[in-house]
Amino acid sequence: MCLGVPGRVTRRFEVNDLPMGKVDFDGATVDVCLAYVPEAGVGSYVIVHAGFAISMLDENEARQVLDDLAEIERLAGADERKGDE
Repeated sequence: MCLGVPGRVTRRFEVNDLPMGKVDFDGATVDVCLAYVPEAGVGSYVIVHAGFAISMLDENEARQVLDDLAEIERLAGADERKGDE
């Protein structure tokens, strides 16, 4: 199974003629290859898997995915606490 996570492009640059971007994941920033989404610019939201931006999405879609991931994490934590009882 793979998981693509949304992040926001905060800077664009090139490395060896490849388009790259600094992508912010809620405070954590990572260098990501933008070759598959060359139209992504600063402020764009992208889905990232294994260091590659594989698609773009709008801010509302990105927020919904991030909210859903946070809810999954919250529920997983509740299940762990329930098992400690």
